[in-house]
Amino acid sequence: VYRTSGIDQKLAGRPVMADGASRGNPDVIIPYRKPTDGSELPDWKKNLNKHHRTVRAQVEHALARMKTFKILRDYRRAASTLTDTASGIAHLHNIILLG
Repeated sequence: VYRTSGIDQKLAGRPVMADGASRGNPDVIIPYRKPTDGSELPDWKKNLNKHHRTVRAQVEHALARMKTFKILRDYRRAASTLTDTASGIAHLHNIILLG
């Protein structure tokens, strides 16, 4: 879906974080998994996983707040225009936070 949606082209050159379900996609940053031998992850990998979870949680919360905007919740336009609409809503959201 990442590639077929065209989002990979929109985000070209930018770091993209994803959950562990995106294994096998070299274009995204996913958390480290436990080794198959059952051993524990080293502390540095655990710390990176913790940071990864923190950043993803902040993004998920921001997306949830954006969905409260009626224009995005009731979006019925062409999917190709969603990026511009979401960008505009993000800007409005930031203005509200600063206001």
